[in-house]
Amino acid sequence: MSAATPRRRGRPSRTDSADAPAARDRILDAAREEFSERGYDKTSVRGIAKAAGVDSALVHHYFGTKEQVFEAAVEVAFSPVLVVREAVVEGPLDGVGERMTRAIFGLWENPATRTPLLAIVRSAVNNEAAAAVFRRLVSSQLLYRIARKLDLPDAELRAELAAAQLVGTAMLRYVIKVEPLASADPEQIIARVAPVVQAHLTRP
Repeated sequence: MSAATPRRRGRPSRTDSADAPAARDRILDAAREEFSERGYDKTSVRGIAKAAGVDSALVHHYFGTKEQVFEAAVEVAFSPVLVVREAVVEGPLDGVGERMTRAIFGLWENPATRTPLLAIVRSAVNNEAAAAVFRRLVSSQLLYRIARKLDLPDAELRAELAAAQLVGTAMLRYVIKVEPLASADPEQIIARVAPVVQAHLTRP
């Protein structure tokens, strides 16, 4: 069963049923905020419910376990990556490194998409269940598409190395906030990182 598919546990009240779409959206918004601020381990279904202004039973009713809530929240948060994925895989291979680097850092630089990305990365670093969700999404939704575009024997390894370069740089800049990387101009970072990503993807 997909985590995005509601898992029926118990029955919501008539009021909750009437307000179901809004309640589900509030739960997902609250979950992203809680996972971002606290990480996976320190976030609880009860805390998500309190932040969303609903009973914890309603969270279980719509989403199931904490892992399923996390996966549903991550899938929504990951949707901007799916948009930039198309921009990355389209076009000539000799520019794929810059397209990929610019697209990913564009998401991190945008406050609207940075918060859910922080939730994903912080949780994935500290919890294996969260890391499994992250790996599954990154592999199926991004890396495999790029690997198929490359059409090389070691394409998956190349795509993973390129992703590691980007994720590692993003971790140091946005999560750990190591200086001077954290305050460097984004264009300076793109100019230095993009050729490395390009080399991983296409250099013999």
